Amino acid sequence: MSVPNVQREDLHTLFYTSSPWIGLVSTLTTLVLLHFFYRLILSRGEEESPAQYTISIPYQCQPNWEGKILEKPDVKIPGSSAIQCYNPANGQLLGLENPVSSGGIDRAIERAKEAQDEWVKTSFGQRRKVLRTLLKFILDNQDTIVTAACLDSGKTRIDAALGEILVTVEKLKWTIDHGEKALRPERRPTNTLMMYKYNEVRWQPMGVLAACISWNYPFHNLLGPVISALFSGSAIVVKASERTAWSSSYFISIVRAALSACGHSSQLVHSIVCWPRTADHLTSHPDIRHITFIGSRPVAHSVCSSAARALIPVCVELGGKDPCIVLDDVQDLDKVANILIRGSFQAAGQNCVGIERIIALPTAYARLIRILRPRVRDLRIGSILEGEAVDIGAMISDMSFSRIEGLIMEAVAQGAKLLCGGSQYVHPSHPKGHYFSPTLLIDVLPTMRIAQEEVFGPVCVLMRASTIADAIKIANSTPYALGSSVFGTSTSDLETITHNIKAGMVSVNDFAVYYAVQLPFGGVDGSGYGRFAGKEGLRSICNMKSVCRDRFPRLLSTSIPAPLNYPIKDMITGWEFCKGVIELGYREDLFGKCKAIWKIMVNS
Repeated sequence: MSVPNVQREDLHTLFYTSSPWIGLVSTLTTLVLLHFFYRLILSRGEEESPAQYTISIPYQCQPNWEGKILEKPDVKIPGSSAIQCYNPANGQLLGLENPVSSGGIDRAIERAKEAQDEWVKTSFGQRRKVLRTLLKFILDNQDTIVTAACLDSGKTRIDAALGEILVTVEKLKWTIDHGEKALRPERRPTNTLMMYKYNEVRWQPMGVLAACISWNYPFHNLLGPVISALFSGSAIVVKASERTAWSSSYFISIVRAALSACGHSSQLVHSIVCWPRTADHLTSHPDIRHITFIGSRPVAHSVCSSAARALIPVCVELGGKDPCIVLDDVQDLDKVANILIRGSFQAAGQNCVGIERIIALPTAYARLIRILRPRVRDLRIGSILEGEAVDIGAMISDMSFSRIEGLIMEAVAQGAKLLCGGSQYVHPSHPKGHYFSPTLLIDVLPTMRIAQEEVFGPVCVLMRASTIADAIKIANSTPYALGSSVFGTSTSDLETITHNIKAGMVSVNDFAVYYAVQLPFGGVDGSGYGRFAGKEGLRSICNMKSVCRDRFPRLLSTSIPAPLNYPIKDMITGWEFCKGVIELGYREDLFGKCKAIWKIMVNS
């Protein structure tokens, strides 16, 4: 039988001409399905669309506000337990905050616990709606949020835009886009003996979490743990630093108003401030299920000791002495120098992943000195809120000035060269502000204390390395191991350094970008343990549950073989049967498995 030679178009025409109803039904079915999926997508979009809300703007953030200039700016007031909040850039009084008591901590945790009982029942879609509501509010109100952060920390608007807004909206967007996938039950492999089982791991809400955060990024450090807690289905109590107590009350009100606007309890999140002697009550509270701590090593010892009394797991981020290795084959050293300056002086150097050590090979080292010296020398210091042209803002207080000056002078005495800065700066317009001169220190050796201890100030340290191996050795010579950077051209050299450098994170030909894409954030050794951000960070604040169930429950399930049923009838038979089962599961050769089957059969 011959088959006519027709094209696909001819077959299509023949089919629909001979069966017109099939074409009509097919078209209608397609339209119905398209309409269904359109409505599904639209309804989901409407369900998760951001809610509109407003909150009162702090009067201190209003244009032309002028506060009282304190004679001796300090958070402590003699004879009072109140926290005195002021602007480190000029000493202006922002207000007073009453520290919470142990009873206040108990009440906050109890309210959060009650609210979490309902929040845990919400869908991922409902949680995304809250985060989308937050995202829109932050983007629409950047000016006010940044102003509040600048007033309370003394930083510049640019520093606040990068370190407060950018990273916060990135965390929100990542969680909105990828959070559900990270927390969805994950299938795990089985084995030969358990081939009839289906295995999975689930991540479920913990309950009430706590976070003890540092002052250097008052907005982001507060919202970061809150975002993850809410999306995971938990509630949270955040202990903000007493040095940024004023802005924390405004920042937490942004989150609480978003929850209320979406129809949920604002009691899910609490921000408290207290003096250190009271914080122990939070970190050892039996109703707290997890603690995120961001701060110094001495305080971390106290927090972890306190948490251990209630067996509370802790994620500890302790800062670092981040190295940046610059290889001789860098093609555009001027471009790299711009990144190095940003990495060293962002937030006046008060950055846990700031560049604390630039380790350069000989050719790059000499060129960097020529490039960096005039640029660091010309950096402008001041308060951005005064309308000044400013590159670097204030430090949070003057408490560390004598320590930083001592590190610099000791290094100079040991052979380092101070090219600019090196001491406290008294600003002519803001004499009550806490300023430190942008500093460039070269010829620093690994044995100097300034190369070993975290400076946490506007100090650029330049160290010479003779070879790549020497650069790696210098980079790994401190107790810290948080972030790191490497700049170069050779792929093999970059990979060698990336692999061998002791750090929790590495940026290749960039600075700290791992956090801008929500990779797991954290260090090793003296920089702490645990991770926040990314899939790993989100899962770390959940209870992990392993589930193993029958794949075909009506057809196949576990039953105890007769030789193993209690009471054991024959110990020798039972023993040989067990050996056969084990060998069947784990012998890797076919002959061995066949022998195991025979052993099972003869002892059944």
